[in-house]
Amino acid sequence: MSTPSTALRRFARQFSLSQPWVCKTCAQRATPRVNSAAQRRCMQSSSKPQQSKARTGNQMPTMEQVREKYKERNRTLAYYTLSVILGTVALSYGSVPMYKMICQTTGWGGQPIKSAAHGGVDGDPADRLKPVDTVPRLRITFNGAVSDVLPWKFTPQQREVRVLPGETALAFYTATNEGDQDIIGVATYSVTPGQVAQYFSKIQCFCFEEQRLNKGETVDMPVFFYIDPAFVDDINMRGINTITLNYTFFKARYDNEGHLKPMPM
Repeated sequence: MSTPSTALRRFARQFSLSQPWVCKTCAQRATPRVNSAAQRRCMQSSSKPQQSKARTGNQMPTMEQVREKYKERNRTLAYYTLSVILGTVALSYGSVPMYKMICQTTGWGGQPIKSAAHGGVDGDPADRLKPVDTVPRLRITFNGAVSDVLPWKFTPQQREVRVLPGETALAFYTATNEGDQDIIGVATYSVTPGQVAQYFSKIQCFCFEEQRLNKGETVDMPVFFYIDPAFVDDINMRGINTITLNYTFFKARYDNEGHLKPMPM
């Protein structure tokens, strides 16, 4: 009959135990305890860089996408630049006639307004062409000049006329081409003092129109105008007894598009 120790040895050889048997309670006591919260923080911190790297790797744009993005920016910039250029060109072509229209309507810049006879004022034009004989007559003087490159002689035929507000008047200028060839001229005009221009209404004149004079030719140019009767009621016009009408002729020519433009002085 075998002893207990002999039976244990036989059991161990039969099951080939590679490790010695340890009590479970003793093993738990011997294992160091780890804070579960600290362990979770450590695991989360170690996993974040990997997640960020993976996320960055997924959103990294390709070279084709980068090129397309810059192409879109360049197209937008080109559209804006082209719009600015076209707007500037349109403004440069339209500024002169627009300025003339505004000045003729409002009297800015000393330019006479469009007369009632041309439809610039509502109502019957004849109602405004009634002389106001309760005020002294106004002294209208005339002045003529030409640019340095225009070989013309341009002078008024009369030095002055005296009119009542609401009374029409007719004056004449004389222009002579003293050059050796046919020349086209264009005249501009203004009124001084400038604040009177809104009441200086022209019915007929030669301003802003093509005037072609042959070599040695002389022509008479009429100006038909009146002072609006509202001049009398404007408190800002008190003390103004003399008004000067100024005309200046410039040499002009047609550009490549067929527009008549003054030449530099």
